[in-house]
Parts: sequence; structure tokens; C-alpha cells
Amino acid sequence: MKLPTPFNGAVVAALLLCLNPVRADDTEIITEVAVTTGAIIQTDLHRYVLAYGAVEAAPASHDTPAAGAKIAAPLGGILSRVYCEDGQVVKKDALLFGLDSRAADDQIAKAKVAVEFAQKSFARKQQLNPGETISRKLLDDAQQLLETARTDLQTAQTQRALLNITAPLSGTVTAVHFKVGEAVNPNSVLADILDMQRLAVTLHIPSAEADALRLGQPATIHTGRNNTTEPGTVTFISPQIDPLTDTVLARVTPDSPTCLQTQCLRPGQFVSADIVVETLQNRLAVPIDSVVITDHTATLAVVEGDRAKQREVKPGLRDGNLIEVGGDGLHAGMAIVTQGIYGLPPETRIRVQK
Repeated sequence: MKLPTPFNGAVVAALLLCLNPVRADDTEIITEVAVTTGAIIQTDLHRYVLAYGAVEAAPASHDTPAAGAKIAAPLGGILSRVYCEDGQVVKKDALLFGLDSRAADDQIAKAKVAVEFAQKSFARKQQLNPGETISRKLLDDAQQLLETARTDLQTAQTQRALLNITAPLSGTVTAVHFKVGEAVNPNSVLADILDMQRLAVTLHIPSAEADALRLGQPATIHTGRNNTTEPGTVTFISPQIDPLTDTVLARVTPDSPTCLQTQCLRPGQFVSADIVVETLQNRLAVPIDSVVITDHTATLAVVEGDRAKQREVKPGLRDGNLIEVGGDGLHAGMAIVTQGIYGLPPETRIRVQK
């Protein structure tokens, strides 16, 4: 049976009220985003070349000997005395090793006897009376014999001196390689010595970045110990490129003698270094997290009252956690969103977190 028309209209009205309830206290909901703010600063920014390398003994220069040396045996023989040990600090010319000297002592004794005999022979011939027969040749032969004997004595004494091996520089004995009683060959390395006060960092710079290097540029050495750093200076740049690694060798010398005295750098230690190759003065900069960089644009959220408005900027040099920014209307001291910018709409109300 078909229902009356008024009843159908009442049903429709009831359904509409259910779907669209009318509330007297309905108000507009405004989104508020919690952010951290900061300010644009004006500062000097630096461009760096980052390189890796190791701590080594400083090499010889035109007026300074090398800071490290390998103590070698000038002659072969039996090691009879060792006067040093690992870690010992020694002065230059300190006695470190002694080779068996018995054969050398015998040679010196024989040479002294030969010199004494030659001296007596030459003296007798000089004291002959003018009337006694002696040729000039005999006198010359006696003098020659005396000179040869003296030369042989000096050679024997020099050979004996070579058996006492001394330190070529002041420093620390880092390793002793032989013990008493062991046989050594000529040029066998007996020990290593290093001046711990003269160390340098040898770096390998990619050739594409080496053109920016200059002597005297400041550098920061990262020691890898509790994130500590040490200042240094570029003191050497190789004119050649290593064809195997496509790198240029450079050397940075620590500036602080305190660092070397406290051994914050040790030989063989792997380190990195940032070399300052360019300085841009009085540039506007913001924390890197406050800039959103996409494939086409970079934006910054500028704070105006209780709102943040995105503004397109031109990013520049990055220095640590700072990045250079440029654009119309930007100035030092301008408030910006430093954390929470990702996902912000072009303009929104914000709540600053303390």
C-alpha cells in the first residue's frame, strides 16, 4: 500500500537532520604547529678541503734534520752491549749499542807496534853522521813506512769507533730489534728513534681539490679521541700527482707544542684534517636544518608574529652546521624556524617551544 505524501516528507526531513546536525557552538578549528626558532646571523664562512692521512715524523728540511731515524749497524759483527730499551728518551750522541771489539782492539795494538817500529827506524836514519854512507832513497823509504803505519793505526781506530753506535738525534727509542749475542749484518736496523716533539700529518688530497691548497693555510686536525681537534698549518704541498691514487701529498704541522708534549698525536695514528682554502666574510647564515632544499628550490620559514611564512632563498656555502642564504628582504636578526620546518604549509600558526 502506498504511504501518504506528508509522511514521506517527514521521513526525508528527519534523515537530513541526522546527517547534518546543527550545533550552536560550532567554530573554525585553527592548526597550530610546535617549532623551535632562531635568527639569521652574519658571520664569516669557510670553504674546506677534507683529507685523510697519518701522523709521521717530520721530514728533514733545509735547516732541520729529520725527526725520526732507523739506527743501523755500520759494520757486521756480534752485538755485545745494548745500552737502550723501548720507550727510553735519549740525547743526541748517546751510546746505544756496542759490537764485539776484540778483533778491532787487536788491530789497533798491532798498528801501534808498527808505528813505534817505523818511528825508531826513521829516527836512526836521521841521526846518522854526515860521513856515514846513506842514500836519500833509504831515508825516504823509512819516512814512507812511518806514514803508512800511522795511517793504518788511524784506520784501525776509526773501525773500532764504528763498533760503538750512538743516537743521531735526541728523541725516544720506539723499538729495539736485536739482543746481546745476536749477529748483525752491515746496515741491519738495530732500533728506531723518534723525536716526539716534531711530528707532522701526511695527507693525500684528491687532485681535483689540490689546486686550492696554499702553503700557510690553516687547518684543523681531528684526532679521533673524544672528538678533540688540534690547529695546524699547511707546510708542504707536493708538486706531483700520484698516478695510482690520483692524489697529491700534503703535510700539516701542528701549531701547539702542548699537543705534542701531551702526545695527543702519536706516530702512525690515522687522522683527518679540514684545510681552510677560502673565507667569505660577513655572510648571512642559518642552521642547515632550517633550510628545506628540493631539486628546484630552497625555502626558509620566516617568523612573523605567531605565524611562519615560507620564503624562497638562494643557498650558498656550507660551513659545519651553518649554510649561507641570500634573498630579498633577508637581514641579520630576522626570526626563522630552525626545527620543525619540514612539512610546514606555506603559511601557518606556530607555537614556539622553549
